[in-house]
Amino acid sequence: MRRFLRGLVVMIMVAAVSAIAPPAQAEPQPPPGAEPTQGACGFAQLADQTYSTWVGLPPDPRRTPDRGTMRVTLRTEHGDVRLELDRSLAPCTVQSFLFLLHQKYFDGTSCHRLTAYRTPPAALSVLQCGDPLGTGWGDPGYSFADELDSAQALDPWPGTPDRRNYRRGTLAMANAGPDTNGSQFFLVYSDSRLRPDYTVFGRVTEQGLAVLDKIAAGGIDPGAEGTPEDGAPALGVTIERAKLGR
Repeated sequence: MRRFLRGLVVMIMVAAVSAIAPPAQAEPQPPPGAEPTQGACGFAQLADQTYSTWVGLPPDPRRTPDRGTMRVTLRTEHGDVRLELDRSLAPCTVQSFLFLLHQKYFDGTSCHRLTAYRTPPAALSVLQCGDPLGTGWGDPGYSFADELDSAQALDPWPGTPDRRNYRRGTLAMANAGPDTNGSQFFLVYSDSRLRPDYTVFGRVTEQGLAVLDKIAAGGIDPGAEGTPEDGAPALGVTIERAKLGR
């Protein structure tokens, strides 16, 4: 089930902007004995781990690495989706993503959501991944704060200054509201209009975009809860393995 889709409303623009998020969760107030990490990122264990796949908290050094790029490959049945993570854009986000990758958190998980809102005023064309449950509800049992300088720096969408152009090839975090980042992320295969509320932490390479185009061309399976513009990828997409390098 893609339960997060119940938040869609009749106004398609609201749907396109707000539905990028996985469903709202309990505020990340740590249970007794599970205080946030003490470094710069402050990774915090969720109080409600009903939908969590817990693998621990990421390392949180006082000085989080904030320079350089890391190459990552998402191996799928449709080809390798190659990413470049940029520490300078979002150091804590990259730190978390690499931790989950090392824990094999993404291996064997499905990319549960494909969108294709292209009729004005809507614009949202993304593949969303990173949920081990494959429902849109899953998380790693912890959250961390937004890093939105990179999103704020994106070009305003023409004629809509409060929206940003998340350009084709952007790699960004999905969330359920401010400072609720977990494991879900999205890959933009066509320019998309969004509020600058989603942390940008890298890009999809041209080779990776060719794979995304193939997946998008396969269309959307709306299932019982989706729409022709927002549902599961009809082709089905599984991250068979996520690894560093090519």
